[in-house]
Amino acid sequence: MAEGPAASDSRGFGRAVRDAFFLLESGAAIVNHGSFGATPRPVLAAAEEWRRRMEAQPDRFMRTELPPAIRAAAEMLGRFIGARGEDLVFVDNATTGVNAVIGSFPLAAGDEVLTTTHVYGAVRNALNRHYRPAGVRIVEAEVPFPVSGEEEILAAVAAGFSPRTRLLIIDHVTSPTALIFPVARLAALARERGVAVLVDGAHAPGMIDLDVPALGVDWYVGNCHKWLMAPKSAGFLWAAPERQAALHPPVISHGYGHGFHAEFDWTGTHDYSPWLAVPAAIEFGAAFGWDIIRRRNHALLLEAVTLINAAWWTAIGGPPALLGTMATIRLPPALAGDGPADFAHARAIRDRLWAEARIEAPVTPFAGALWVRISAHIYNELDDYRRLAAYSPA
Repeated sequence: MAEGPAASDSRGFGRAVRDAFFLLESGAAIVNHGSFGATPRPVLAAAEEWRRRMEAQPDRFMRTELPPAIRAAAEMLGRFIGARGEDLVFVDNATTGVNAVIGSFPLAAGDEVLTTTHVYGAVRNALNRHYRPAGVRIVEAEVPFPVSGEEEILAAVAAGFSPRTRLLIIDHVTSPTALIFPVARLAALARERGVAVLVDGAHAPGMIDLDVPALGVDWYVGNCHKWLMAPKSAGFLWAAPERQAALHPPVISHGYGHGFHAEFDWTGTHDYSPWLAVPAAIEFGAAFGWDIIRRRNHALLLEAVTLINAAWWTAIGGPPALLGTMATIRLPPALAGDGPADFAHARAIRDRLWAEARIEAPVTPFAGALWVRISAHIYNELDDYRRLAAYSPA
C-alpha cells in the first residue's frame, strides 16, 4: 500500500483509495464520514475472519479464544490513544460508554452536572433520564456559535461552575458544530474545583493524535467506527485507575463484582468481531501513516471550507485552529429556504441534497440557523465539495 500525500492537492488520490478499499456507492459525494464512518475492505475482511473463527466452534471461541483476544485488541488500541490497555474496555459506541459512567456515578438532589449547549443530543437525553428524576440540575454553558477561539469556550464553561457542580461532561469534538474543544484546559478548571470530568470523544480517535491520560480527566469515551475506520459497534471507555472499581456497564451480566474487565468484556452473547477488528483498522491507517492521513484530511477540509464559503458567503462555525476533519458552514438563503431552523426542515434539505445531487451531508439547526456539516477523510477529494458548493435546488 503506497503512502498517501501530506497535502490535499493530489488529484485522484482520494478517488483511487475509495475505489480500491471502500464499498461506497459510485457517483455519490459522501462528505459525511462523521456520522457513521466507512470501513475499508481489509478491515471488513478481518471482522469476517473473526466471525468465521467464532462459528467454527462457538463454545471454544467464546470461552477460550475471546477473552485474551479482547485484551490483546485493547492493548493495541491503548497504544494508539496513548494509554495502557488495562485501563480501557470496549463498548459498542460512545453513547454506551457515557451511559455506563453516569449510571455508575450517583448524584443527590441539588447536585449539578455541567455540560455545554454543544452537547450531543443522545448525551443530553441520557443526563435527563439518569439524573433529573433524582433532583439533579443539568446546566448547559452557553458556548457562542460561531466561536472565535478557545478563550470563548473556556470563559463560557468557567462561568457555568457553581459550588454544587459535581460532574463536567464535555465533548472533545462537538457533533452538531464540529469544534475541537480545549479538553485539557477545561479539565484543569474542573480539577481546581474538585469536579469529576467525563469526555465524550466520539469523533476524536483517528482525527486527533490522542494521549488520553495526559488530558487529566476521569473518564474518556470514544468511537472506533468513525475516523479510525473500524466496523460499526466498536467503541471504548477509558477510566482512570481510581475510577474503575465503581464503574459498571449498562448491561449487568456474569462478571458483576469481579472487576473492570470482567464486567465489560462480557455483557452477554453478541458479535464481538467489531472490537476484535480494531487492530486491523489501526494497521490499515498505519500503512498510509496516521499523521499523514490527519494532515492530509485537515488540509483538504480547509480547502473545502474556503471553496464552499466563497460560493455561499455565509459563516463558518470556527477558526481553523478549532477544526480537525469536520466543519460546519451556514446554509445560504437559497438553500435554507423560508422554512424554520428546525430538525424537520433540516431533514428535508438533507433529503433533497441526496435526491437531486447525490450529496450525503448532514444539515443541523443550531443557534437559530441551519448548518451543513462536512467531513474529510482519506477517500474524499475536492471535487466532492465542489458539487456541494455548486448545488442549487431544482
